[in-house]
Amino acid sequence: MIRTFLFDMGNVLAFFSHDKMCEQMGALCGRSRVEIQNLLIESGIQWEYERGKLSPAEFHSWFEQAVEKTVDFNALQTAGSDIFDLNNSIIPVLDSLKSQGYRLVLLSNTCVSHFEFIWNKYEVLQRFDDYVTSYAAGAIKPEPAIFECALEKIQCAPEEAFYTDDVAEYISLARQLGIQAEVFKGTEALIEQLARREIRI
Repeated sequence: MIRTFLFDMGNVLAFFSHDKMCEQMGALCGRSRVEIQNLLIESGIQWEYERGKLSPAEFHSWFEQAVEKTVDFNALQTAGSDIFDLNNSIIPVLDSLKSQGYRLVLLSNTCVSHFEFIWNKYEVLQRFDDYVTSYAAGAIKPEPAIFECALEKIQCAPEEAFYTDDVAEYISLARQLGIQAEVFKGTEALIEQLARREIRI
């Protein structure tokens, strides 16, 4: 019997684009999307930000040094975070699960800026009972520490939890821990996956 649902955020609750992020950040300092991508993503700095190794202020300072320009803090936050579009079709699923008494827990690789942007723009994260974020856990999927944190937050046995994520590697790891898990291939596919477990939306 399932008691808790774990949901990924990016490309499950909300669709996002790293290309858009790099393009918008580049526009603030006269750099190309590819240049920002190399500075931010290829270098691994974005993943350090998502591990919580940098605060928003420290990230801002790093960015200014990296591009050798002064950049407004709030403008950088917006450029780096206004990259999400809500997956509207998932909202009725969350509401149905909540109404049936299931526990909802977020399990997401994300930085504090992205989490706060989605919290403030869309009323989706407020539906959750608890949150496992990479920046709070100090680790990103597929690192063990974030999954260990998730096992604590579900408040049930691993086999009583269901997890959906768009990355197959993360689903495989969750299954190894005993969690029921399926790759997210769209809301309709998720509803069918739940129906096979006798959960009706």
